[in-house]
Amino acid sequence: MDHHSLLVPLVALLGAGLLAGFAAGIFGIGGGVIVVPALFLVLPLLGGDKAQYAHVAIGTSAATIIVTSIRSLRSHAKRGAVEWDILKTWAPWLVLGDAIGVVLAGRFDGHVLTLIFATGVLLMSVSFLVPRLGNKVVSDRMPGGVLKLGIAGGLGTFSSLLGIGGGTIAILVMTLCGRTIHRAIATASGIGTLIAIPSAIGFAIIGLREQGLPWGSLGFVNMPATVAIASMSILTAPLGVAVAHSLQPALLKRVFGVYLVFIAIVMFKNAMKY
Repeated sequence: MDHHSLLVPLVALLGAGLLAGFAAGIFGIGGGVIVVPALFLVLPLLGGDKAQYAHVAIGTSAATIIVTSIRSLRSHAKRGAVEWDILKTWAPWLVLGDAIGVVLAGRFDGHVLTLIFATGVLLMSVSFLVPRLGNKVVSDRMPGGVLKLGIAGGLGTFSSLLGIGGGTIAILVMTLCGRTIHRAIATASGIGTLIAIPSAIGFAIIGLREQGLPWGSLGFVNMPATVAIASMSILTAPLGVAVAHSLQPALLKRVFGVYLVFIAIVMFKNAMKY
């Protein structure tokens, strides 16, 4: 590809990275709900078969979340807000769920994967548009035993299928169990890391033998897109963290909820084009 044809996708990816990093910091999410739709727009500019775009978008999103969530986690940790015990006890089940999600993704075609993403994003919008759901406290301790296995494993599966860090669901669970929103957001950024690393590796592996991938792809992970998005998100994740700790983000949550509904509609339309 020549330099001129790369300029437009590069600018779009850098912009997506700036937004994803900020969202990761302020909401404790990996930024996948910003990165995946952006990749759907940009990947056609990098060539390849349209049928592969959904898998590459989700695999690449997971790879960018590794950087975004680690940056966000470190910023929150400096403020002493991360609950490391939750991360340690949830880690095995998150990774197991992740592996199941990657295997399932390998069996779905791009049309089905796009529909899953759109449906998942629409469901996620509810927790942002109806914040009262997260304001209740049903317990003063985190779930244990089979319930923990189910929540953490399901979160891993759901997140790897969508190319997200799972922060929205993790925050909802933690606030229902009496954690403050700031501690929940901080810990969710660590959950994003635990989900993203095995997910990105898995998508790279299952896509290695695929044909018609966009330029610069390693399996279902597009390396130029990963570098462009991650390099920008590193800059804005700490800014998002600072805002999260200084604001009552009720209005921001509603705005983000409306954005999620919009993205869900766009992705449903994309799915209909397959």
